[in-house]
Amino acid sequence: MYDMIIIGGGPAGLTAAVYGLRNGKSVFIIEKSVFGGQIVNSPKVENIPGFDSISGDDFADKFLDQAMKQGAQMTLEEVTSVEKTGDSFSVKTLEGGTYEGRTVILATGTTHRLLGLPGEEELIGNGISFCAVCDGDFYRDKTVVMIGGGNSAFVEANLLAEIVDKLIMLQDMPFFTADKKSQEQLFSHKNVEAHVNTKVLGYVTEDGRITGVRYEEAGEERVAECDGVFLAVGLVPCNGAFTHLAETDTAGYFVSSENCDTMTPGVFVAGDCRAKSLRQVATACSDGARAAVAACEYLR
Repeated sequence: MYDMIIIGGGPAGLTAAVYGLRNGKSVFIIEKSVFGGQIVNSPKVENIPGFDSISGDDFADKFLDQAMKQGAQMTLEEVTSVEKTGDSFSVKTLEGGTYEGRTVILATGTTHRLLGLPGEEELIGNGISFCAVCDGDFYRDKTVVMIGGGNSAFVEANLLAEIVDKLIMLQDMPFFTADKKSQEQLFSHKNVEAHVNTKVLGYVTEDGRITGVRYEEAGEERVAECDGVFLAVGLVPCNGAFTHLAETDTAGYFVSSENCDTMTPGVFVAGDCRAKSLRQVATACSDGARAAVAACEYLR
């Protein structure tokens, strides 16, 4: 029986673990894919307090090491259900594990949003990518399309612009929303072509591989010929299995107070899975600290 079971090993979950451990609680972290969360795919991060610049992978390693040195126990498994059993909670995983905790912190994070176009899911990993660090080299000296215009899109695009022959940016809004520095850096490359006010209509394929993107611009249908597509059109919360424990808004994000509490006593939420206006490492860490302190208060 653990004092605190944390579902999710990103910045919110790892911060919650450190705060729980420093309050003398036993902590168990369950992460389904990679400790550190999505930041591990960022080659360079410059807005984390205390670091002028650090790779997401290095930051995640430092964070994980800190939690382990404090005494956190952890496992790589996918949680399928959490049920309240008397004064505690039973957490079950896809791999067959069952774990008991007096409190639960849901730091489940988000996953990449898709456009919902025909054949899209089948093309993921076969022409459609999300991570330039992971897949960028497959498109060295080729043409790629980046769909999206926010900070995440520009982080990936700036890396791609260094290695591809041509990068085509497609944004559905009238302007790019990434910060000024990221835009200046990207548009300093002469191999970048940008389009705003576009609507992506579909993918052009040949023999099962992507050869282009159909899109509409200024009322005219066009095709951007390419060898691959990178998607950065937002995120969706991974909260579906826990909606009986915590209220969600219309977008599926957990609704909670500043204390990160939920409609179920003993269950708390933290990080990008929570409804809020800003999703950054700094705000995820803030949530993790607050959720852990609230869980300790509940235990007392």
